[in-house]
Amino acid sequence: MPAPTALWLQNLRILAGPGQAVATGEALISPGGELLAIGEATRQQAQALQLQPSDAQGWLLAPTLVDPHSVLEQPLLGRAETLGSLAAAAARGGYGQVALLPWGVPPRDHPDQLGLSWPEPLRLHLWASLSLGEQGQELSAHSELLATGAIGLAGGGELGPTPLLQRSLQLGEIGDRPLLLAPRQRSLNGGGLVRERVEALRAGWPIDPACSESLPLATLIGLQQSHQQRRLVAMNLSTAEAVEALGAASCPPLATVHWWQLVTDSGELHPTSNGWRLEPPLGGPPDRAALRAALASGLISAVAVHHQALDAEEQLLPIDQRRVGLAGHGVVLPLLWQALVQGEQWPIEQLWQALCWGPCKLLGLAPEVLEPGGRRWLLFDPQARWSWPEASNGSLAANQPLRPGTAVQGLVRATGLLPCTDWQLT
Repeated sequence: MPAPTALWLQNLRILAGPGQAVATGEALISPGGELLAIGEATRQQAQALQLQPSDAQGWLLAPTLVDPHSVLEQPLLGRAETLGSLAAAAARGGYGQVALLPWGVPPRDHPDQLGLSWPEPLRLHLWASLSLGEQGQELSAHSELLATGAIGLAGGGELGPTPLLQRSLQLGEIGDRPLLLAPRQRSLNGGGLVRERVEALRAGWPIDPACSESLPLATLIGLQQSHQQRRLVAMNLSTAEAVEALGAASCPPLATVHWWQLVTDSGELHPTSNGWRLEPPLGGPPDRAALRAALASGLISAVAVHHQALDAEEQLLPIDQRRVGLAGHGVVLPLLWQALVQGEQWPIEQLWQALCWGPCKLLGLAPEVLEPGGRRWLLFDPQARWSWPEASNGSLAANQPLRPGTAVQGLVRATGLLPCTDWQLT
């Protein structure tokens, strides 16, 4: 078998970094995945290597994506997902950086639990637990966790006790690092599986009132107002009421949104689909519209994959007995491209702000950019059609959002995160 040669692509759409517009140009990529040249410098280098150009009309070359929070409960011995399978799934979806919540076994509330990592060019970040153990009654050693490498501090699946949060903010050991909190109060959800909307009532779903989010969000907004020097982040906003409250605040916290909440809603999703079991739960059409508008305006800072894997046995349980969670990464970019770029005519730059540069800023990271010699790039073909899971996504999770055989438009054809043998260029 002949050795692979460098790839000379012409007629690409190129998005080099934040503040730059999409331009048409050329790129040269090595067999090892390094971006050798983009733009005017490409032709001379490609001709020196005696390469023939390949037409990449309509394809997009852009920086890899960033996931601000996902869940990996058992990194080494998990049946639903492992550190290696999650890395493979993230890379195939074009995600170069993933930040894991501290909801593991054991929870990451001590510095010696922050030793997980991925090989370059993938980058793994770890949120540390705001409190000790699962009860959340005592603060963890914030300064030690942050000094050991934690990207920030995160609470649990619902807003913790206000006195504990106040004490954390007053101590100030977090400095300017993000504090990720869920505006969620489980005691108010009434056991509901879907947000209380007309569509859910008609379908007979057990409903979760919007106040289970809006009331704790009001507390979070108040904390941000009282501690404006801190960087609070509301995790996974899901309702139109929450968007309205955030927009009315004089000093709103940052916010993220679960990607699936932007794709579908309780009025559109088929009753037998996999995507019903979320926390916070799926909303109705007005919620989805409000979340999209808030993301477009910058009121919501970033889109999170919030990957939560279930194994095959768990996925067979009745929906009301099943744990919450939805796997992600593999189809986030194709489905959001169709929903926002094709459906609502978002500029490509705006989508990358939501999926890449917004998450970078939220996490306190330098923005992703295309740079010669780097491997943190992806090639996305928005016209490619394929059948899920025809292209292996690497994940072990059984709770994938799409059923086998579902037609998908849009494919990450290649990325420097993967060896060239895994590229799909034809």
